[in-house]
Amino acid sequence: MPSVVPSPRVLVVEDQAKMRASIAEGLQMEGWIVITAGTGDEAVRLIEAQAFDLLLLDWMLPGRNGIDVLRHARERGQQMPVLMLTARGEVKDRVTGLEKGADDYLPKPFAFAELVARCRVLLRRPLLGSGRVPCCGDLELDTRTRVAVRSGGEIPLTPREVDILEYLMRRQNQIVTREMLERDVWRQTNRFTSLDNVIDVQIMRLRRKVDGGRADQLIHTIRGVGYCLGKEPS
Repeated sequence: MPSVVPSPRVLVVEDQAKMRASIAEGLQMEGWIVITAGTGDEAVRLIEAQAFDLLLLDWMLPGRNGIDVLRHARERGQQMPVLMLTARGEVKDRVTGLEKGADDYLPKPFAFAELVARCRVLLRRPLLGSGRVPCCGDLELDTRTRVAVRSGGEIPLTPREVDILEYLMRRQNQIVTREMLERDVWRQTNRFTSLDNVIDVQIMRLRRKVDGGRADQLIHTIRGVGYCLGKEPS
């Protein structure tokens, strides 16, 4: 008999009751299991007590805001993908959310079809291969355990960062464009908004974790083109 794929468990954190109910109803019609919270404190209690496959998190919440909830989840080692819902229009605010561990953001107001599309991409978490990928210097990645190690020390990565790192490691010393990442990692080619800012921030976070203050930098930005892991192109 074919195996049954369990329905994803989604936590929707939104303080506006009407919007919260609308999102929940729409996602339930997709066949997903939806739990809702109207405050940051309620969200934290749910995250501590239950496991979720996806977190839809509003930025502006009474009590703890969305960033506080996100920080708490990541500090506890929660690795479920997080989609931030935000009415904030400034790019710097969206960047803040991504730097704190969000995987994507969706500005309000949004089309429900785009919300569902982004949720599906985050839930997909594509594994681009299996087993170990070729080492790059002292950097190793085991795709079965999704653990990255450099110089013997484990690097704490989000699921999205693991996907990006694996993609780069399988293309060492090659230029990887934003379009390639959008197509093969995010699996999105038809969007209402550009992914460039999201990709740039994710690469920045990944570089900070992988390279830090090391003299031997592995992740390079090729201005106007994309990125490269390994030897910096001359």
